[in-house]
Amino acid sequence: MSIRSLLPGRIGFGTAPLGNMFRAIPDEEAAATVQAAWDQGIRYFDTAPLYGAGLAEIRLGSVLSQQPRDEYVLSTKVGRVILDEVENPASRELGEKGALFEHGRPNKIVNDYSADATLRSVEDSLKRLGTDRLDIVWVHDVAQDFYGDEWVNVYESARTGAFRALTRLREEGVIKAWGLGVNKVEPLEMTLDLEEPRPDAFLLAGRYTLLDHERALQRLLPAAAERHVDIVVGGPYSSGILAGGSHFEYAEAPAHIVEKVGLIKTLAEEHGIGIKSAALQFVLAHPAVAAVIPGATRPARIAEDLGALAQEVPYAFWKSLRDHGVIAHQAPVPVKDAS
Repeated sequence: MSIRSLLPGRIGFGTAPLGNMFRAIPDEEAAATVQAAWDQGIRYFDTAPLYGAGLAEIRLGSVLSQQPRDEYVLSTKVGRVILDEVENPASRELGEKGALFEHGRPNKIVNDYSADATLRSVEDSLKRLGTDRLDIVWVHDVAQDFYGDEWVNVYESARTGAFRALTRLREEGVIKAWGLGVNKVEPLEMTLDLEEPRPDAFLLAGRYTLLDHERALQRLLPAAAERHVDIVVGGPYSSGILAGGSHFEYAEAPAHIVEKVGLIKTLAEEHGIGIKSAALQFVLAHPAVAAVIPGATRPARIAEDLGALAQEVPYAFWKSLRDHGVIAHQAPVPVKDAS
């Protein structure tokens, strides 16, 4: 199915930061942030077992379980099973992501994309979230950034395991849609070429942003649109560097990225807009993109995001980004006053 008809709006809430990504967040602050999102009308929430070894799911569920289930859309991910055994979170092997959730729960995380593990992961997520059903399930991180040269083998395991299990759950009406949730373009391009199983949508994080969009723009997004596979964009702020933070690609931003962000900020200030407005509205201008899901750990950030989405951005700003080589000339932009 097209998830456009399923999603309640074009902006949702990504919960990776609630898994104590980069820093330990008090439970009260996490709960207040989710509550702020709800109070300000956000009704699509995305999470994953990987985020803090189940911590983000638990925190999200503690708030959403108090709300009518029919009033929001919920997605989580499969590919990792969270055990009761403990391990040192800082020593986990997360490929390029290093000790991304070293402040999360110490529960052991097992990578497993088999059909049986997929069903177990869904059941475990339902318990942590305190709900009786999921709307969308993403197959998580079957890509180079986590598995290096082994990623193709991991992908094949997911294709014959998780993909088919989720297709059955969709056919049985247990879930409404499924797809892949990754930080790389290549697995999505491979999946579009499959005869079966057929996904409904993709969650692409960090690969269609102001700072990184050329590869997705050239083939993935046109092919997805042609096959009616919707794209949800995660990480629109590129790990935070486009929202006032210092991280890019889950690490301290290198000098050339800091310089590029400085240029974007300067151009944004010249046209009287915020850099968040530029980041969010650029993503949503592409017709293949159904929604964007920025993350947050402070309640005030929710209002910032919604305000950024509503701010009117002059076409002259987008032209200046093109003129300075920040965005590709063929990248769609909002055209309210392009004349």
